[in-house]
Amino acid sequence: MAGTQSADFLIIGAGCVGLRIAIELKKMYSDCRVVVIDKESELAAHASGRNSGVIHAGFYYPGDTLKAKLCAEGNRELTQYCRERKLKINQCGKLVAAVKEADIEGLRVLQQRAEQNGVALSPVDPEYARKIEPNANCRFGGLYSPTTSTVVPAEVMAAYFDEANALGVDINLGEAYVRKDADEIKTSQGSISCGYVVNAAGLHADSIAKSFGSAKDYAILPFRGVYLYAEKPLPIRTNIYPVPDLRNPFLGVHITIAADGRTKLGPTAIPCLWREHYGGGQGFRMAELLKISGIALPLLISGAFNLRSLAYRESRKQFKRVLVREATHLAPIVEQASYSWGRPGIRAQLVDRKAKSLVMDFKLEGDGSSMHVLNAVSPAFTCAIPFARHVADEIDSRLQRG
Repeated sequence: MAGTQSADFLIIGAGCVGLRIAIELKKMYSDCRVVVIDKESELAAHASGRNSGVIHAGFYYPGDTLKAKLCAEGNRELTQYCRERKLKINQCGKLVAAVKEADIEGLRVLQQRAEQNGVALSPVDPEYARKIEPNANCRFGGLYSPTTSTVVPAEVMAAYFDEANALGVDINLGEAYVRKDADEIKTSQGSISCGYVVNAAGLHADSIAKSFGSAKDYAILPFRGVYLYAEKPLPIRTNIYPVPDLRNPFLGVHITIAADGRTKLGPTAIPCLWREHYGGGQGFRMAELLKISGIALPLLISGAFNLRSLAYRESRKQFKRVLVREATHLAPIVEQASYSWGRPGIRAQLVDRKAKSLVMDFKLEGDGSSMHVLNAVSPAFTCAIPFARHVADEIDSRLQRG
């Protein structure tokens, strides 16, 4: 598509957040033209199609965060969405396992957050935990989440795509953002004259935001996550997670029962050398390497959020035996299976460069002409439906004021 086209709303990025925002804006402004562009020629090429497929319950997040406000709602809405459209969903629940005495305090904090967030979460003693999942190691008890489920991300994304199309949203795959040029957006296919721009570009959201004068103190630091898949399903009925270190946003190596019944272990959280560093030299760009190095090196030197120890610990998990050994703490039976690597995904984790810290909550920056979704990491897939409504309401508020 060459030449100049026009749009009332232009969304950059056709991931789960971008598509849902397009849907909400089209519902809100039915007479307006809503256009979505994405540089990839296939749908869900990055995080939206490569995530764990877990519908999170919402008990990990402090009550004053946007994640806490939206996750329980997102869990209910996405579960209902999958049921109505007959998408695969495995409502297998989740056990958070306390494998050592030091985990007990973490259970207490999670239980408290669940109560604050209105999330169903039940304390279980070791005996009752064995009834839920005989293979789980809950030596010091645990927590059971009945509303945690797993789905197939690609199926959900296809449903979002079809819904957006049915509403009249124009989705242009294979059209990349190039630059902002006065009131027009230059793309790889031409120019788009638009009234309002929504940046939901994931791994590239910070770079695009900076071209609008936004995200001045922020940058994306990518982390690669990959799972091991058991070659034959293990007799495990529910997802089993460790008690996480709540000082960082990663939940640790866990055991997930996929929507198709397959068992997987992981993920890793390995710092990437460039944004789309899925493995080997894939996606290599020297400019990206230099940019990411410029973000990571000061953090490594300063020891911010224990990045050095995190990088060392996570890099060891690229060896199967290390990942399997960590998972055996949760369920010794995992040692009995053979595994192969799954498709890697990359977490677009926002860093506050001024504070030298990871941004733990969702993060938006916007004004009367553009909105930038800077941090839409887990549980964004779970929260996408209510999160998109929140973004659309923010945009509407700014337009009303303008």
